[in-house]
Amino acid sequence: MGLLYTRMKIFHFSEKLDSLRRESELILPPVNVRIKPTNACNHNCSYCAYRVDHLQLGKDMVRKDFIPRDKMLEIVDDLAEMGVRAVTFSGGGDPFCYPYLQDTVERLAETKIRFAALTNGSRLTGRLAELFSLHATWIRISMDGWDDESYTRYRGCPGGEFSRILANMEAFRKYGGNCYLGVCIVVDKGNCSHIYDLIKRLHEAGVDSVKLSPCIVSNSGAENNMYHEQIFTVVKEQTARAVNELEGNKFEIFDSYHTQLATFSKSHHWCPYLQISPVIGADLNVYSCHDKAYNLGEGVLGSLKDMRFKEFWFSDKSRFFSIDPASVCNHHCVVDSSNLQILEYLDADPDHLDFV
Repeated sequence: MGLLYTRMKIFHFSEKLDSLRRESELILPPVNVRIKPTNACNHNCSYCAYRVDHLQLGKDMVRKDFIPRDKMLEIVDDLAEMGVRAVTFSGGGDPFCYPYLQDTVERLAETKIRFAALTNGSRLTGRLAELFSLHATWIRISMDGWDDESYTRYRGCPGGEFSRILANMEAFRKYGGNCYLGVCIVVDKGNCSHIYDLIKRLHEAGVDSVKLSPCIVSNSGAENNMYHEQIFTVVKEQTARAVNELEGNKFEIFDSYHTQLATFSKSHHWCPYLQISPVIGADLNVYSCHDKAYNLGEGVLGSLKDMRFKEFWFSDKSRFFSIDPASVCNHHCVVDSSNLQILEYLDADPDHLDFV
């Protein structure tokens, strides 16, 4: 298997890259669209950026919002007609709390669009689990606690939830589909010394990969660094042990646990990635990215309440340059390094391209 976590994927879409420039008259569809179908969630994670007041992500989110069934199916039809390659379901809330998710993925399964989901895994059961196993490309479950007690403490969920989710994972493998099953461990001071034990348990449950990511505790990169520097060595030691003893035989450990930049400030004035992977929120607003979702004053490209997505996307290219990262994106950005790569690619002097 090739690299799953690589920022070089977009360079396989050269026509899309060349269309991004402001001076280009060509508008191509996004490659991937992230859809947040509902803001409802059956867990209440203590660190969730959509629920805590001091983080900018989700600051204008309304928990009761969800995409109406007919509108969702209209969006799927538009994405298929436009030639969008992939759809990722995420939160907001948990996508598996969306009452029309089964209808949505059944419609997607009839198209060429590949789809995936981020979820807490508690509702990965029954017909929905079967549909994802047989038709989805991947699913990634977020975890933090390492046993029933710690898991309930992190998430404010019913007792025994950790065991139930592990059972869901084990049952998911038995459907026999090719959906790649991953887990993302959100690392903080509470679980840093239990990373090895959790990875080992997930390996036993039959997951394909485990990704480790730092919990974002502040809008300040320096404050995030200060928090994680205290546990950095412990996490790396635990991860190294897991890699040494468990990785291989189709089980991957992807170490994305890292300190942040001292500041989250940006020097560039337009964001290429918002044309590559925009976000449709449960409020039917289209946002520039995951990190600006539900930021009404800074991240909105427009609304789909009275417009189809395909009409919205192709009607006005100037909207793609309406957000200035140097002014409004001074916070964590999951695609910042990708944007810098793309901007460098687009800024290459055409008269000197041959001198590689």
